[in-house]
Amino acid sequence: MVIFKFGPILLALAYGLLMYKFSAWNTRRMLDQKSTRLADPTLEQMNRDMARALDVPQIKVNIFEVDPVNGLAAPDGRIFITRGFYNKYKAGDVTAEELASVIAHELGHVALGHSKRRMIDFSGQNALRVVLSSLIGRFVPIVGPWLAGFIISMLTAKLSRRDEYEADAYASALLTKAGIGTAPQKSLFHKLDKLSAGMNSAPAWLLSHPKTSERIAAIEENEAKWGVSN
Repeated sequence: MVIFKFGPILLALAYGLLMYKFSAWNTRRMLDQKSTRLADPTLEQMNRDMARALDVPQIKVNIFEVDPVNGLAAPDGRIFITRGFYNKYKAGDVTAEELASVIAHELGHVALGHSKRRMIDFSGQNALRVVLSSLIGRFVPIVGPWLAGFIISMLTAKLSRRDEYEADAYASALLTKAGIGTAPQKSLFHKLDKLSAGMNSAPAWLLSHPKTSERIAAIEENEAKWGVSN
């Protein structure tokens, strides 16, 4: 009886574990197939400056061959800049210092364990969605699956926004220590809405990233706290 009672939950947990393993494997395979090593003298010098600030031998950055403007921290710790973002830099729309701030931000996700946890969370969300859909569906059969997805979306968006603030703070500290400063970090935020036009149409509380103005305000709060001026 106990097995039958908890059967759906056990199945959901097993499903979540399988999804995690498959997602990790699929992500690694996709990145291997669609990425090349970043080879830009100016950016590599800034990476060396940040590596010295972190007291590590080097920071390896790859270009992910897709058009959207984005940065990525893979679960295995690798850092990626999309080809679309790199092309904006080559066209002069983004400065080397601003692109370095993206790299610093993604390094924050790795150092703080966000990238690996997100993969685990993604799998867990799918499992939890199955459980919630089953439970809520007993009371509201028609809208149960939709309501379960809505609840999961709100919870995960809040966690993701917290991760972004933490990665921003890590990047600010690293950029300051490396002598690059936080000014490029803030100036890039002013450009992001234009660079990523059409991506932020959802309500603020469902966005995976905080509002630009709020991110800049958080950086300035840290500057004041640390006695840093930019």
